[in-house]
Amino acid sequence: MTIIFHTDTIISVDQFITLLRQTTLGERRPLSDPARIEKMLRQANLTVSAWDGERLIGIARCLTDFDYCCYISDLAVSETYQRQGIGKALIALVQKQLHPEAKIILLAAPQAYDYYGKIGFERHPSAWTIFAKTSLAAPKDK
Repeated sequence: MTIIFHTDTIISVDQFITLLRQTTLGERRPLSDPARIEKMLRQANLTVSAWDGERLIGIARCLTDFDYCCYISDLAVSETYQRQGIGKALIALVQKQLHPEAKIILLAAPQAYDYYGKIGFERHPSAWTIFAKTSLAAPKDK
């Protein structure tokens, strides 16, 4: 088996959905909405992918300014290819595209929570999330 890595190769919606279905990440992505998946793919401005022949087996889908920060929105490796260093290689290739002082940011999937610390990421205690449809609350007085 020879794994080939590519940066910014065009990935089809079907290839991406197939890969996500082979991971626990697929549970938290809108796989039943191909139009939304297509926008997710096309609007990422850095994508690193891993291939076994014509088969997409891993992806790091990122939003970045390349100089200050890079958000890895999806890091996925097919379950049959995990524990072979592919995820780590995808992250290393993302790093190569960035300024050396740029910070990589991600939200860990529950099953991958411990993985990132093992490969050198530092846990950050102040990440916050909100859905776009959620109304913002008025600030509370102190």
